[in-house]
Amino acid sequence: MNIFVTGATGAIGRLAVPALLRAGHRVSGVARTDAKASQLVTAGAGAVRVSIIDHGALVSAMAGHDAVVNLATRIPPLKQISEPDAWAENDRIRREASATLAGAAVAASVGRFVQESITFTYPDRGQDWIDEGVPTETPASLSATTVAEAAANGLGATGGIGLVLRFGGLYGPGAETTVAAARLARRHLAMVLGHPGGYTSPVHMADAGSAVVAALAAPAGVYNVVDDEPVTRRELGRIIGRAVGARPWLHVPGRFTRLVGQQGSALARSQRVSNRHLRAATGWSPSFPSSRQGWANIVTNGHDRG
Repeated sequence: MNIFVTGATGAIGRLAVPALLRAGHRVSGVARTDAKASQLVTAGAGAVRVSIIDHGALVSAMAGHDAVVNLATRIPPLKQISEPDAWAENDRIRREASATLAGAAVAASVGRFVQESITFTYPDRGQDWIDEGVPTETPASLSATTVAEAAANGLGATGGIGLVLRFGGLYGPGAETTVAAARLARRHLAMVLGHPGGYTSPVHMADAGSAVVAALAAPAGVYNVVDDEPVTRRELGRIIGRAVGARPWLHVPGRFTRLVGQQGSALARSQRVSNRHLRAATGWSPSFPSSRQGWANIVTNGHDRG
């Protein structure tokens, strides 16, 4: 298949593009700079310089492709994450760019559209499992996510196939939050956003990338992309501590969420998310079934130090 990918050099895209190429697909990745275009070409993909809010240019760029995968985001650096306007560009991408990309895909007769999303819009369910049938409770700070999902789901009305991949808490190589968590763990600190006994559902970025490949053969719908074993935040702190060789002595309390801005309330929810729907529909399974294996791999390969 010919795949058009936005966010091709981003957190998920960096691993999704090689996974797509290994699966035998041809990839055209959107690149905003010469350096990122070179990165894509070196990986074996094609590089496209186009604005993701220019409908006409996108229709031309998408011509001849079988699927569009929208992984475009603009997550602010940790040092800016609590600033009032830090998430404005990310919201614009989800509100404006996602709709423009979906519309361009329809106009270019691209049959399949895959939209990146997040699991944090689910409600706090304590110890109960969360599948795709659980209605979301999206806070105002994440409302742009709902708009992006609607753009993908709308392809069904045109005869296309729209899919939403709701990714859990991403960690892995190149992730600033992964490096920060490891740095704190070496100081015997575990960062806890919410109650220590609440559940979190991580996913290694390599598995997020392989889920993108799986989505190319999935029926239309919404799919959770998380590892097999959600863990409590207390246990995740211990897992990271064991990986770096430093037992956590102190858990930074739940009120720490205020430091990550308006997103904090959603991140503090207890969410034990299931990936069974994606597994059943595609046969996908994570290469790192739990955070234990994922974090051990990160430290072994030196990805915990940036």
